[in-house]
Amino acid sequence: MPRLYLVRHAKPAASWGEDPDPGLDDTGLAQALATAEELTRTSSRLPVYSSPMRRCRETAEPLTQMWFCEAEPMLSVAEIPSPPIPFAARRDWLIAAMRGTWKQLHQNAPAGSIDYLQWRNELVASLLAIKHDCVIYTHFVAINAAVGAAQKSDDVVCFRPDHASITVMSNDKGRLRVVDLGREADTLVLARS
Repeated sequence: MPRLYLVRHAKPAASWGEDPDPGLDDTGLAQALATAEELTRTSSRLPVYSSPMRRCRETAEPLTQMWFCEAEPMLSVAEIPSPPIPFAARRDWLIAAMRGTWKQLHQNAPAGSIDYLQWRNELVASLLAIKHDCVIYTHFVAINAAVGAAQKSDDVVCFRPDHASITVMSNDKGRLRVVDLGREADTLVLARS
């Protein structure tokens, strides 16, 4: 069964509603290095994939340097696309989306939005298409989409992966399974009540 090490990007220099593609801040750079060291201690050299977003590419950099490889871009694990709304409204949209289900997200999407159910299905299908162990640098919602599929949950958020945390999934005969949810934390987007 292939193991997929889903790494949430480290702490960015700006929030999702402040900058469309921020890099990492100093804390994030330290987190990225610590995660790379953990992966190097616990895994042999594996293929590395990354969302094209800068925060994921920068989180992957320490590991790719240690393993003398490049992170292959993987579009299907990029950040969930926002609807065609003003940039300043994106954060509020994301908070509302994360409190509901995928069905609600799809039904309540503003005109011109992508098909969010299809986005989730394509993300899961892309993970199931991988037939080898690998490390994938991705995002909060993308990791939740994978975990939700494994747990047969329609909730957009099933758990709160911390920055630079590692969620381990397996492909068990064409079905995603959770091996280890990894470290959780409150987020600035959806803090615990």
